[in-house]
Amino acid sequence: MSTLLIDNERPVAVLGAGRGAWTWLAAAWRRDPAAVYWAAVLLLVLLVISIGPLFAQPAAHIDPLIRLRGPSAAHWLGTDEYGRDILSRVLTAGGVSLGLSALVTVLAVLAGTMIGLCAGFFPRTDAIVMRLMDALLAFPPLVLAIALVAFLGSGASSEVAALSIVYTPFLARTMRGATLTQRARGYVAAARGCGLGELRILIKHVLPNTAPTLLVQASFIYAFALLSDSALSFLGLGVTAPTPTWGNMVDEARPYLITEPGFIIFPGLAIVVVVMALNYLGDGVRNLLDPRSRAVLDLVRLRRRHLNSPADRGEG
Repeated sequence: MSTLLIDNERPVAVLGAGRGAWTWLAAAWRRDPAAVYWAAVLLLVLLVISIGPLFAQPAAHIDPLIRLRGPSAAHWLGTDEYGRDILSRVLTAGGVSLGLSALVTVLAVLAGTMIGLCAGFFPRTDAIVMRLMDALLAFPPLVLAIALVAFLGSGASSEVAALSIVYTPFLARTMRGATLTQRARGYVAAARGCGLGELRILIKHVLPNTAPTLLVQASFIYAFALLSDSALSFLGLGVTAPTPTWGNMVDEARPYLITEPGFIIFPGLAIVVVVMALNYLGDGVRNLLDPRSRAVLDLVRLRRRHLNSPADRGEG
């Protein structure tokens, strides 16, 4: 297993390697309990979305006789304008939205990682490739996504391609910076001195040492992709009906915002909860893997312990 060299090139274990999972989780809870809490919330949401549709009513079942009903024993979150069960549609839409956003994240991570590594490690490719990335970064992400979807046509495949193009430059620039930092480390010069080829050094040594940065950025890109998917679906440029997504459910609920607020609240709340969980999870991963963030959290924890000690409070 490759060794991470961080903070004056001292070996640092990745994700608690060599320790038990529970020991690592306990350390994570002590350092950043909010991140562990939101990670648990995210896992719970994913679990409900995965197995919920197996027990809920069919999301496409229409019954005009019970349209726009409030929560009841038969329909826990009520029904929409066609008499479809809102809970079933929220769960099904969650699978579509999260799956599409995950695909965008994977494609952006693969492309951004390859571009960032090459640009940071091979100076000749840096000027050309990063100028193209800078040109894409000059546009607001949502505006660029709308323009690309308008050019490619609406639909799930066009949305995935457009969002992957939009978020690749963000990861590419971050990975380029991380690669430049690692390229200046002593272990790269030592590997060259041992006769290792440039490509092998890049893949076997530099890439593993940029993994913490990659993990953090991937969680944030996932959250941004989910928001962009919801926005495009809301505007009618993403996945279209009858396939439900959280974005097009919010769009369908707009006419009933006053009369049936629950129709728009539940998919909107799902978006908020998942995005918050992903952001807190990204912050937690950064705090656990980055030495400077770990040091700050440890100092804050020690300071609180000192302030809460009886001697400091003047007791005894």
